[in-house]
Amino acid sequence: MPAAWDRIEGPAGPLAVHLSQGTSTRGSQANVLVMCHGFPVGQDSAERVAANLPALADRLALETDWRVLVGCLRGVGASVGDFSLAGWYEDLRALVAHGAELGRGGVWVVGFGTGGALGLCVASEDTRVRGAACFGSPATFSDWAQDVGGMIEYSRRVGVIRSPGFPSDRRAWSEAFTSLHPGEAAAALPPRPLLVVHGAEDEEVPVADSRVLADAASPSAELRVLQGAGHRLRADPRAVALLAGWLERQGP
Repeated sequence: MPAAWDRIEGPAGPLAVHLSQGTSTRGSQANVLVMCHGFPVGQDSAERVAANLPALADRLALETDWRVLVGCLRGVGASVGDFSLAGWYEDLRALVAHGAELGRGGVWVVGFGTGGALGLCVASEDTRVRGAACFGSPATFSDWAQDVGGMIEYSRRVGVIRSPGFPSDRRAWSEAFTSLHPGEAAAALPPRPLLVVHGAEDEEVPVADSRVLADAASPSAELRVLQGAGHRLRADPRAVALLAGWLERQGP
């Protein structure tokens, strides 16, 4: 059965969201997990990169008694707009704010790839976020700034940039590549907890990036490197089990 997506108002227009409540009896006191996709890679596309996250959210909600909010950032799925890193950061901030309204138990952020790195940036500046988890996430976006034209072309190819002529100002569009610093954000997270999971065979993001993030957030960070795993950890049962166990340890 296809996932049920709703919409909330985002900074640039409606954002597609999916809320999993499981069998929670805690109502407004339940913890809320905000879950975010990564950037489309390889065979993924803007239409599919978040497609299986509602099923994962439903599973986690049942296993942990948390509410789980999945959001599509602009240019992904049914969310309007075109990708920019700064725009995705603003969208994720809006999702966290929405999550905070859903329950008074606290908000945690988990993201895959780019979503995890941006989650760290949001968490470092929003005290409503009580913990974060990153899966295959980069410690920096500075390499994207080395070929802005290529990044725009790739974004068009995978579908996160849809509007002709966007962006009109390439320099402004690319500024966030060097102004958002996941590694520095991780250092600002303690004493709040951080879970960092990376595939040992990840060909998109170097494993060394996970160590940078974990070291920055020490001693509040847990680092797990999964042997034989690649970049797409959202479907790896070991990664899901690590996330579920980590959530259980965050308390009621």
